[in-house]
Formats: sequence, structure tokens, C-alpha cells
Amino acid sequence: MIKAIVGGAGGRMGGRIIHMLAGAEGIVLAAAFEKPGHPAVGQTVGEAVGLPDNKLKIAGSLAEVLPEGEVIIDFTHPEVSLKHLRQAAPAGKAMVIGTTGFSAAQLEEIRNLSKSARVVLAPNMSVGVNLMFKVAADIAQVLSSGYDVEIVEAHHRLKKDAPSGTAMKLAQVIAAALERDLDKVGVYERKGMIGQRTDAEIGIQTVRAGDIVGEHTVIFGGIGERLEIIHRAHNRDNFARGAVRAAQWIVGQPFGFYDMQDVLGLK
Repeated sequence: MIKAIVGGAGGRMGGRIIHMLAGAEGIVLAAAFEKPGHPAVGQTVGEAVGLPDNKLKIAGSLAEVLPEGEVIIDFTHPEVSLKHLRQAAPAGKAMVIGTTGFSAAQLEEIRNLSKSARVVLAPNMSVGVNLMFKVAADIAQVLSSGYDVEIVEAHHRLKKDAPSGTAMKLAQVIAAALERDLDKVGVYERKGMIGQRTDAEIGIQTVRAGDIVGEHTVIFGGIGERLEIIHRAHNRDNFARGAVRAAQWIVGQPFGFYDMQDVLGLK
């Protein structure tokens, strides 16, 4: 039985991950924690997330519960997730990170730490979205030229980073398939007399409104036809299920830096 530790246990994603663990086979919640001073610290998991008969108490830091599990599931903030990985790696703990918004320097540190640790990092843990990554790259390779690429993402009004990590990953895999440099061809805002669209540019546009869980659309627009791929998340459970699946998979892997494409066998 794999023992999991969940960070951000008092948050939206942490709560859903704990619920998904309650119904999963071969893995169990061993501990949960929140940031110091969070109202959930000291509560039982049952009280915090609405599960019956769960008497585990939510700790105020990862350090308090690090010995309790084999894998940490973390959907928090870039600086916080990186801090947790710095603690987990020397202790031999695997880590599943669903946090988005990492800088290039932070990603490089995560890759370096993964040389002596097991890490799954993915901007989106949904099985459907990860299949979308593969399909979008395959379509881009087939269409190659003559089709304009646009990515539109929509999320709830509380989301802090933009574009979403999922939209950026879509842009990255499509740019790679088309052998383009996203830093040069990515267009994130259009306003005023901008002139005609270039053939190479990849548009990534953002919507923030209400309680939208997550929607991503990739448009391949040609002359006389348009192909669209759309993924809509109805709730956060698909992300949570994917995170649990990643936790079950990563424990038995060699040290390294992995993503959900590895977990799902899509590479």
C-alpha cells in the first residue's frame, strides 16, 4: 500500500485529491498539511474536507509529516512547491507537482533536484488534457503549413497566472511539432492596428470569468475550413484522479523528471 502525503489540504485541489485517495486502490492518505496559520491546521481531515471517520490531523508544515509517506502530492504555489521538493528529495520521497507558474530558473532547479529524486511535474493532470497534448502535436505535424494556430483558455476569476500552464504546454508541444521557437512566435495580446497576422505566429489568449473550472480550445484555421480541439473540465475531480494515478505510478520509477505523458504511456 502506497502512503501519500497531500499538501494544501485545506484548499480546493487538496480537498478533492484527498477525496479521490479515499476511493483509490493500492494507495492511502498517510498525512496532510497546510501552510502555518491556515485555519485548517489542527483540524481533522474529515472536518476540513467533509470526509467521515478520518481522524488524521492536518499539520502546519511538510517537515512535521515527511516521515509518514512515500510520495507527496503538491498543488500549491511555485515557491512553496519548490521548497517542498528541496525537503522531499534528500529524504528519498517521490513528489507529484501540479502547481503552475514556475519560472525558467525554478524549472531548471526542479530538473536538477530530480536527478536524485522521483518527480512528476505536469501543468494539468487530466487524462483528457494529456491526450489533447499528443493529438494537438500530431495534428500540427500533419497540417504543417497553411493553417493558423490559436489557443484560447478560460478559467475562474480567482486564477492567478495567465496564460494557464495547460495553454502554455499546448503552445510548446505545437511549436515543437512545427519546429518553431515559441519565444519568437508566441502572441499573447492583440489590440489596435496590429497589421496582418504572420504565418508563423501562435496565438495564446486568456479569459478569466466566474467559476469556470477550465476550458482549452486549439484552433487550426485554414482557408475554407477550421479544425478545433476542445477540452472542458466540469469539475476538479479529473485533475485529482490524474494526480492520484501519477502518485501510484511514480513510486516504482527510477530517479528522474517525468510528466503525465510518461505516466499514461503516451510517449
